[in-house]
Order: sequence, then structure tokens, then C-alpha cells
Amino acid sequence: MTDVSIVLVTVGNEEEARRIGRTLVEEQLIACANIIPRIHSIYRWKGEVCTDDEILMIMKTRTAFFPCLRKRIRELHSYEIPEIVSFPVEQGLQEYLDWVLENTVNGSSK
Repeated sequence: MTDVSIVLVTVGNEEEARRIGRTLVEEQLIACANIIPRIHSIYRWKGEVCTDDEILMIMKTRTAFFPCLRKRIRELHSYEIPEIVSFPVEQGLQEYLDWVLENTVNGSSK
């Protein structure tokens, strides 16, 4: 087990993804955000089956920062209930994991 987690977030458009990703990197809550355009989502919302094109964001952060990160994403996100899920990184290239930790230093102060 490492001190790094991967956080998945979906958003409605690329502009929102870029804005959220840049803000979180600047605030050092995440080390990196990958933006994957045009995923197709099928889901149930308020009793109806919906389909939408969305953007998937893959974020890398310190596991301990997740509560602060989740709060900040909710502040920046346009969805009523955004997808924000976290998975701990079990193993990885140590140099990369160290880079994530070096570039996420302010999460506990948010």
C-alpha cells in the first residue's frame, strides 16, 4: 500500500474539466489530472434513464487529502451530485509515487 490515491471525477464538458484540473494542481491538492474526452454515460437520475457524453478526469493525490479534495471538487463542480470516487494505489513506480507526494503539499491546510 502507498500513500497515493487515484480519484475519478466526471464532468459535463472539457472546459469545466480543464478549470477544475488546473485549480486543483495550482492549489497542490492533486499532482496531476488526466482529462479523457467523450466518454458515454448511461445512468438513472431522478427516476429516468439518461445518456450523456461526459469527460472523465483521473487525478493523482495523497490518500490523506481525499476529504479536502472531495470538498473542493464539490465547490468547483457544476453537478448537483458529482461522481467523486477514490481508489488507493497498491503499488507503482516509486519515483512516480514520490513525485505525486512532492507535488501535493497543501491539502491539510484547505
